[in-house]
Amino acid sequence: MTREELRKEWGARVAAYQSSGQSLTEWCVDHDLKPHQLRYWLHKQETATIPAVKPTQWLSVEVDSFSKDDRLGSPIVIKLGKACIEVKPGFDPVLLSQVVETLLVRC
Repeated sequence: MTREELRKEWGARVAAYQSSGQSLTEWCVDHDLKPHQLRYWLHKQETATIPAVKPTQWLSVEVDSFSKDDRLGSPIVIKLGKACIEVKPGFDPVLLSQVVETLLVRC
């Protein structure tokens, strides 16, 4: 049996299990399969459907009016849900990116 045939066969088995309404153990007993085999293919199918890169999510930004002098020394405040981030001149852009990404995942 080729790898492609094996994938198709297990894809059909996983679909049959998921639509059966049975527990994993019950379904495996009825189909003469070992539960660890089905768990392996369920995991394999789940990880195959997870996109490698999350799509970009654009956010609106509200900017109050300010003078050129304000931009040079005043902090910028970013609000994401309940979180409020104050960005001061000389900030670390990598760290800011990581903080924003973490907040987007949790919000």
